[in-house]
Amino acid sequence: MYTILICDDDRDIVSALEIYLGSEGYRTLAAYDGREALELVAKEDIHLILMDVMMPRLDGIRATAKLRESTNIPIILLTAKSEDSDKILGLNIGADDYITKPFNPVEVMARVKSQLRRYTTLGGRSQSGGEDRAVYTNGGVTVDDTAKSVTVDGERVALTPIEYNILLLLIRHQGRVYSTSQIYEQVWNDPSLGSENTVAVHIRHLREKIEIDPANPRYIKVVWGLGYKMEKQ
Repeated sequence: MYTILICDDDRDIVSALEIYLGSEGYRTLAAYDGREALELVAKEDIHLILMDVMMPRLDGIRATAKLRESTNIPIILLTAKSEDSDKILGLNIGADDYITKPFNPVEVMARVKSQLRRYTTLGGRSQSGGEDRAVYTNGGVTVDDTAKSVTVDGERVALTPIEYNILLLLIRHQGRVYSTSQIYEQVWNDPSLGSENTVAVHIRHLREKIEIDPANPRYIKVVWGLGYKMEKQ
């Protein structure tokens, strides 16, 4: 059973999400500000967090930044339509996705299931006993999709589930150009409307982890007006 932490200072929203998620078989925990969320993450086995942006004591942006210092648990921000700058800021500091209030329960369930699928796949282990390993290498970057590990010049690199899946997509198809819409649709499994900034933020984080000089990338190149590609080395 997956455990989902719901963090929002609006108790009605927390109650509604508990009902939606509980009906799908998820175990839920509730927090009403960022500090409570941090305390629960420290002592509970949590698989995903739904995090409101505007909260007292410790808001969702700062709580997300703090969480990213120690965990790659998927974080979906809950934002108001007027908080576009907070959406980008949240993605910049490590959130995986966002849902705009008022939200549709069907959309919430779809995004939760999508993030859990990525997270559990990334954290999973092969049952094949080491045979038929799917390993992709380009220059100093190696992705072992059986062990779900990434190394750069022999050093292990920790990626979020989104970063891992973007890298896997690009390294599996080296030299092929993917538009931001194509990347979003294949990695997020959602329609790509308004996805450009979201993809760009995650690409930037990925470059910071695998490139020696992220401002002059060796591996993940932008093809102006078209998208991104993994440059063959």
